[in-house]
Amino acid sequence: MEIAQTPRLRLRELDNGDVPALAAILADPEVMRYSLGGVHDEAQTRRFIAGCRASYAEHGLGPWALVDTASGELAGFCGLSHDTIDGVQEVHLGYRLATRFWGRGLATEAARRVVALGFTAHRLASLVAIIEPAHGASRRVAEKVGFQDAASTAFQGWEVRLYRLTAAAWAETASPSGQAAGA
Repeated sequence: MEIAQTPRLRLRELDNGDVPALAAILADPEVMRYSLGGVHDEAQTRRFIAGCRASYAEHGLGPWALVDTASGELAGFCGLSHDTIDGVQEVHLGYRLATRFWGRGLATEAARRVVALGFTAHRLASLVAIIEPAHGASRRVAEKVGFQDAASTAFQGWEVRLYRLTAAAWAETASPSGQAAGA
């Protein structure tokens, strides 16, 4: 099911047909360098997709497939997921792209659209991004979308930085189309 579009990407639900392409992305040590879960094999990728599908059914959101409109290739994923952080239920933004799609601004483009969906369609009060401190590229994406560095915390046994964006702060910079200014 299609969720949204950006100028260069189509966002849709992940399904089992995505296993080969997503497994290749998640098996790349460079892609997974800062992932708390590490490199994934095909079985772990199947479990990840099953978890995404369960999240779609329960919450109406989750990590969504990013399909490059020019090539039709699976570029990666971007979406919103529920998690407990410091004992509090939060919704966090997550994104991952195949290395051949890096350096083109696609993660920022996708993240802007997903954040807009979170605040408009899902009426969330705030979102967080969980970022490994050394992951400069991920930090820059979050900051471009409007997230502010909020706190250091432990998450799944890792020391991470928690970034936050509230609906009110997002609305101050959002254009009438639901995209953050400068999108």
